[in-house]
Amino acid sequence: MSRLERFRSHKDDFFRTDPHSPLTPEQQSDFDGLSYYPEDPALRFEVMLDRDAVNPEPVELDTSTGTTKTFIPAGNANLVIEGQPVSVTLYREQGRGRYFLPFRDATAGSETYTLGRYLDPQETPSGEVVIDFNYAYNPYCAYNDGWECPIPPPENHVNVPIQAGEKAFS
Repeated sequence: MSRLERFRSHKDDFFRTDPHSPLTPEQQSDFDGLSYYPEDPALRFEVMLDRDAVNPEPVELDTSTGTTKTFIPAGNANLVIEGQPVSVTLYREQGRGRYFLPFRDATAGSETYTLGRYLDPQETPSGEVVIDFNYAYNPYCAYNDGWECPIPPPENHVNVPIQAGEKAFS
């Protein structure tokens, strides 16, 4: 079993059994697992962030409940997906150090969640950032309306399909 398969298996177990699952108890009782795209090594990138491309002042991202949440732009990642150049902005949550990449691609609304998906890129010891779309996940608001989720900003709307990670929840 690959690292990604183990990750997905643990996530499915959490959704099915944990009281902190984003699923309601009714949803958990019928839950057979999330739907995923097959792993695609071509959708894993190690890049240096272009930190000069963003203003590091905090920004407010709209949420699914009509409020806003504060994030700090960390830099842009420049990628090539399906032969097309793509640039996305990575953020840091205010008060937390982790990277956050909310994005919406050409699969949104058909194969994946309408509002978009998320990634939590990791920084390597050399300073590069690993962006592995195979780990793309739905925000909790994709499972029920009881959650508040940041909406991917326009600069992270990608015109190419990213067929990796979680598919839409049914």
